[in-house]
Formats: sequence, structure tokens, C-alpha cells
Amino acid sequence: MNLVEKLKHIRIIRSIIYAIVGIFTYPGLTIFNKIKIEGTENIENLPHNNVLFVSNHQTYFADVIAFIHIFAAVKWRKKNKLGLPYYLLNPVTNLYYVAAEETMKGSFISRFFILAGALTVKRTWRAEGKEVQRGLDPSDTRKIKRALDNSWVITFPQGTTKPFAPGRKGTGFIIKNNQPIVIPVVINGFWRAFNKKGLAFKKKGSLLSVRFKEPMVIDFTQPAEIIVEQVMDAIEQSKKFMLKGRHHLMNVVNK
Repeated sequence: MNLVEKLKHIRIIRSIIYAIVGIFTYPGLTIFNKIKIEGTENIENLPHNNVLFVSNHQTYFADVIAFIHIFAAVKWRKKNKLGLPYYLLNPVTNLYYVAAEETMKGSFISRFFILAGALTVKRTWRAEGKEVQRGLDPSDTRKIKRALDNSWVITFPQGTTKPFAPGRKGTGFIIKNNQPIVIPVVINGFWRAFNKKGLAFKKKGSLLSVRFKEPMVIDFTQPAEIIVEQVMDAIEQSKKFMLKGRHHLMNVVNK
């Protein structure tokens, strides 16, 4: 285990990283844009481990940064709002997020974000911009399992910021094998407000929305493929949701 891997498992290090990132990103969420949060009552009394948040994905980092803000605010008993960011003095640190190894090694900034609790995994379908057919990497699933044993984990089943991309079967295996509490999250507006990396403004004055749904009811005896289909419905990224919003329609028309 290299130094970065060791440091990211130290909660005081993550707490410092969250405070630094939080201070610089708070204006982008609440001043230059507006954030609408719903469903925090669904995360108030969760256990401290074996909780998996499944979400659609719109930028590399802004999505996760918003979750870090919200989880910290909920810890300070805020309901569906952020308010003043004093919550960054004591954020939630039992938190990891799944990210593509290729993405996280792309720049100094992305490497810095590894310290915020990134679980870097090998993309089983893509590497260096090319389509690659690989089986699920056992070391990656073990890494996620260890994180779930002690913490919350955020994952993006589609593994891409492209809307309505199919869910990856690996998410189904993780859910089936670990039987976590699964909280679906639906986000929107981040694609409009930020660039793809989520670190620069694209359009100010955007409405960002984050909606936490009730824990999913899952039959863990079902095949992983069926579980993934259920997850995609829950995060509103299945085909039946494709034409329900302006953003969705624009992406279909532009193809």
C-alpha cells in the first residue's frame, strides 16, 4: 500500500481534505448556483457501515463534493439544506466513493481527490479511451467490500457521465454479495452548471438538485442483472425515464 492509499484511510486526513474542498466549493453550490435538497430524512438514522449510495452521474467531482456537503450538514441536524458551512468543522468521514482508476490518475487535482476517500477501480469495459472486454476484477470488489464493512460507499452504477448509459453488472454483484442498505440518489443540474470535471463553472445561476430516496427493497437472491435493472429504475436512468425531462430530450435529439 503506497503513501496515498495509507493517508486516505486516516479520517483526520479526510476531514482536513473535506474542509479544504468544502470551503472552496461551497460558493459554487449555494451562491453562484442554487441547490435543492430532498429526502435527507432517509439518511438521518442510517448505520455507520454497509450503506451503499447509488446515483446517476453528471460530473467527475461536483456530484461527490455535493454529497460530502450534504452528509456533513445532516450530521449537524440540518434538514434538506446546507445553510452556513460550519458543518465542515466536523464532517462525515466514514465515507468512500467509487471512481475509475483511469480518471483519478489523470491530473494533480484528481490525485488530490484520491485522499478524499476514492476507491479506485479498473473499468471493466474501457481503458485509455478504448473499449476493452475484461471480467470483474476481484481485487476491486474486495476493496469495496472492506469499505462497506466499516463505512458508507457512494457508487455510480453507469460509470460514466453520459445520461441513460446502461448500468454495470458489477454494481449488482456488489449489492448481491454484500447485502447493504441501498439508498438511491437522483441528481440533476450539475451538467448544466459545471464542466465535465465539475471544477469550473459552465453556467452560473443553475438549479442543482439532489434527491435521496427511501432505501430500496431488494431480493438478494435475484441475479445481479435483475438487481442492476432495479437500481437503474430507482435512479431514474432506465429507458422509461429517458424522455421525461428537457435535459434527457436534448441528449437524445443531439445524438
